[in-house]
Amino acid sequence: MARLPLNKTSLTRLTGQLRLYEEHLPSLDLKRRQLIQERNSARSTLQTLQEQSDTLPHRVAEELPMLAIPRIDLTGLVRVTRVALSEENLVGVRLPVLGEIHYAVSNYTLMATPHWIEQLVALLKEALSIRISLQIARERLHCLETAVRTTTQRVNLFERVLIPQTREAIRRIVIALSDAERAGVVRAKIAKSKREATA
Repeated sequence: MARLPLNKTSLTRLTGQLRLYEEHLPSLDLKRRQLIQERNSARSTLQTLQEQSDTLPHRVAEELPMLAIPRIDLTGLVRVTRVALSEENLVGVRLPVLGEIHYAVSNYTLMATPHWIEQLVALLKEALSIRISLQIARERLHCLETAVRTTTQRVNLFERVLIPQTREAIRRIVIALSDAERAGVVRAKIAKSKREATA
């Protein structure tokens, strides 16, 4: 670290820096708190989606036990054709937002397929929607956790490093300037007393 010049110019510069740090810290801390709140909300959403994903196979087994019949071919019945994604800017962090999901349902004839096929199509759409929502929720949570970690590091840098170091440097400069001023006064008194003694 460079040697700190103990003069009034350095004192003015450091005082200005300290003021900037202290003005910037509250907004940075507010950003961190908002990101933590949003991260907790994203965790809750992810947990809810994961529970829905875990319970869906049990629902399908209860509602459509006839799916266990192996002779019914249901491959490619429902597929995703398009997923609309957008971005949300939350205090400077870009987060993915899931929009509409478009599905394509294979053509099937009502007379040649079982009566429960409509219910199966609805459940398959729901399963695909949950799977895509889970992917987006995981990505959103990852972005938020990264942003919280970065913002917390910055808050700690200001609170624990920059502000204390700047205050300490200001204190050292003030002491040095006070000592120099006192020494100047003492020298002036000594010089005055010598002049009086010789006169």
